[in-house]
Amino acid sequence: MTHRSGFACFVGRPNAGKSTLTNALVGSKVAITSSKPQTTRHAIRGIVHRDDAQLIIVDTPGLHRPRTLLGQRLNDLVHATWSEVDVVGFCVPADQKIGPGDRFIAAELAKIARRTPVLGIVTKTDLVKPEVVAEQLLALQQVMDFADLIPVSAVDGYQVRDLTDLLVARLPEGPQLYPDGELTDEPEQTLVAELIREAALEGVRDELPHSIAVTVEEMIPREDRDLVDVHALLYVERPSQKGIILGHKGERLRTVGSQARRHIEALLGTKVYLDLHVKVAKDWQRDPKQLRRLGF
Repeated sequence: MTHRSGFACFVGRPNAGKSTLTNALVGSKVAITSSKPQTTRHAIRGIVHRDDAQLIIVDTPGLHRPRTLLGQRLNDLVHATWSEVDVVGFCVPADQKIGPGDRFIAAELAKIARRTPVLGIVTKTDLVKPEVVAEQLLALQQVMDFADLIPVSAVDGYQVRDLTDLLVARLPEGPQLYPDGELTDEPEQTLVAELIREAALEGVRDELPHSIAVTVEEMIPREDRDLVDVHALLYVERPSQKGIILGHKGERLRTVGSQARRHIEALLGTKVYLDLHVKVAKDWQRDPKQLRRLGF
């Protein structure tokens, strides 16, 4: 039996369902998902293990027209990722008309399509009627010449396995690249920081999605018991945003902490003491020095 291994990535407008799809394929929460666009900032890889293949999914930030230095760096990251993978999945949600943002991405993808197969994926099919899905597939077909088209729903699992088959079929033959049982190669601290950021974004909706960065200062296992101390800093750009995160008498931050702690405990498989503090780093998205310090 031949064994295939290689890299795939999902691209699409922010909020096209890329991270949720990654999690559905891997079967575990590796990429953070949020109802807010622009939550993914790191190329987190999810790893799908099969007897006949190992598919490593690189999760890129949504491509957009950049307005800040951070935006520009995120876009550079996307292009760097595209040039290194074996197959690309272009995600378009079933419940939104194809727009200029999608065409912008398709035009960028067309430049690599000669070397790298691009699959057209209609996501979120659980939100609309079958005829709307059919219309969306037809509309997507007009956008560029795809190697294949497939509708999926990460929520109810519709065609998720078929999508995996299509991606695997386009990988080169080769041995496993990662040990069995590994779901991601991101260092734990990065994942922990992402889980805290996800919890912080939940519930503030549109007020400050781009303005939050999280650094995990230290993670120390306690010697005498099954417990890890996690000390993390949440950075915002302005004092008013600090107030939003803290909430009335620090109530909101406590909620963020307990929500994040649950997910971190599930990730690490151990009890966690989470110590969170909020700091203001003025206009960090536009400052190269601060971007570097925050890991961009």
